[in-house]
Amino acid sequence: MMRRVALVVAIFAAATAARAAGPATSYTADPGASRLEFIGVQAGAEFKGSFRKFTAAVDFAPDSLASARFDVQIDLNSLDTMDKDRDKTMRGPDIFDIAHFPTAHYVTRSFTKTAAGYSAVGALTLHGVTKDVPIDFQFVSAAGQSKIEGTAKLKRLEFGVGQGDWKSTEWVKDEVKVTFSLVLKPGT
Repeated sequence: MMRRVALVVAIFAAATAARAAGPATSYTADPGASRLEFIGVQAGAEFKGSFRKFTAAVDFAPDSLASARFDVQIDLNSLDTMDKDRDKTMRGPDIFDIAHFPTAHYVTRSFTKTAAGYSAVGALTLHGVTKDVPIDFQFVSAAGQSKIEGTAKLKRLEFGVGQGDWKSTEWVKDEVKVTFSLVLKPGT
């Protein structure tokens, strides 16, 4: 009985603190100043790529993590690795299969404060598969500008990214590192 009372008190205190903190501030990512990049390994060498077109709606305030939310839509056709042949292969049916899966979507559901900044867990839908992907990030707001920078790691094969010869990790490693820098402007 005492445990239930303590649990109810803890839940009430957390809800009261979340309400007292106020709502998160709404932002959108400035598309010209923001970046979404990834690093893969092919034949033992790292290669970098980016997605040139994406949108990010961000609700965030450091003192209001309960109401924080990131909603990111990625146009996979905007893939650019600075290698036209690799880009064509990656857009094709054996990697991203953009004809059937033209977008990726990431939506957060929980945030925590860490010693280095923040972490969040969200659902990434990629190649028709939805899985949890944690991110680590820092939020900086100074001189009238806010910015979020962070990283994530994912395993491409968990999302079915890599079919046929590309399913083997002998030539293309499974783990992919994602980096992002979102320059935020007030949302509407």
